[in-house]
Amino acid sequence: MASEKVETVIAGNYVEMEREEGSSKSTKSKFSKFLWDGGSVYDAWFSCASNQVAQVLLTLPYSFSQLGLLSGILFQLLYGLMGSWTAYLISVLYVEYRTRKEREKVDFRNHVIQWFEVLDGLLGKHWRNVGLLFNCTFLVFGSVIQLIACASNIYYINDNLDKRTWTYIFGACCATTVFVPSFHNYRIWSFLGLVMTSYTAWYMTIASLIHGQIEGVKHSGPTTMVLYFTGATNILYTFGGHAVTVEIMHAMWKPQKFKLIYLVATLYVLTLTLPSASAVYWAFGDLLLTHSNALSLLPKNGFRDTAVILMLIHQFITFGFACTPLYFVWEKFLRVHDTKSVLKRALARLPVVIPIWFLAIIFPFFGPINSTVGSLLVSFTVYIIPSLAHMITFSSASARENAVERPPPFLGGWAGLYCANIFVVVWVLVVGFGFGGWASTLNFIRQIDSFGLFTKCYQCPPHKA
Repeated sequence: MASEKVETVIAGNYVEMEREEGSSKSTKSKFSKFLWDGGSVYDAWFSCASNQVAQVLLTLPYSFSQLGLLSGILFQLLYGLMGSWTAYLISVLYVEYRTRKEREKVDFRNHVIQWFEVLDGLLGKHWRNVGLLFNCTFLVFGSVIQLIACASNIYYINDNLDKRTWTYIFGACCATTVFVPSFHNYRIWSFLGLVMTSYTAWYMTIASLIHGQIEGVKHSGPTTMVLYFTGATNILYTFGGHAVTVEIMHAMWKPQKFKLIYLVATLYVLTLTLPSASAVYWAFGDLLLTHSNALSLLPKNGFRDTAVILMLIHQFITFGFACTPLYFVWEKFLRVHDTKSVLKRALARLPVVIPIWFLAIIFPFFGPINSTVGSLLVSFTVYIIPSLAHMITFSSASARENAVERPPPFLGGWAGLYCANIFVVVWVLVVGFGFGGWASTLNFIRQIDSFGLFTKCYQCPPHKA
């Protein structure tokens, strides 16, 4: 591997670690760097956009059937904006933490900074423990959802095996992500992942329009508060994919450039989710209430099979995205995080995959589980904790005076920033966690009552179960 020179550069008040080009000019070195060694603004954008939409693209039409078209669109716009705002807050706190530590001559070249460490450095061990609990639990269930989605999708190509058996198979396949060292190494996968979801979204849109409305189609939503707030929390989950924001930032050569990346990624994601969810809901209406995976309703042909295969590959990538921060936490616990042996780190990571695999077999409820995770975990991990942490970090006059990153001018200074944070905390606490938690938990319990735990084939046609 080409040797690399690491140079310390002062950028305002922020010290960054910037890697220069290696001395080797070989074709092999350049090709390897092109595919493997990502750290640019574009890599971060692809990572954020690819990780954000993932399998939830297939459940958004289901959410529209619960919410109705107008509420579905409005909630996507609202939570897209709120998600971009809290991702910005996380980036500000990361830069603040890293700047303070580097002023103390701490070197992060062999250490990946994580969200719980940012909370620890800025607010103390109690915040660290809360952040670690919520973040790890969310990432565990985020990984579980990817395995469930894999089994749900492949069943629509090959139904000779039930979904539970497919979960066993894909659990073994996804375990290979233990060999990917860090987010630096997802360059080509992030790019391909976004291409895959873009194809699937536009396939769903075009196929639904060509298919037309089914006979006697009804668009009743919203019909009950339980369904309404269940659908809303699924959308909360959709734009809460930045539980890995700190790790993605740390993989950048210039992390302070992250600030607007998530917003731009969200705007692109909206061009995929709004047309596809609207078109599928227009075509199938209330039928989606019993078909949480939109691909199950579209005609079986080569285009649909291509979408299924591409989403399978993308879910494998997203599983790696969700699991990699968990791998880092586990490595630090075992004190092998700084080792350079890929094999040693991979073996240390394997125990992380086992409980994820087991949970995917217990709770195979594709769709309802998204809403439950959104209301109980994403609400705090992605929205409430970052907003509160930012307000408390800069609560003193001296902290605001010495802040590395100032509030955006259009907000009207610190007062406007605090107002935005308070709105996010109150809204998500009441609507997301409160009403959403009540509704999604009830809906989740109904799935257990209807299908049971360890069900072999969730929402499969009776003759194929």
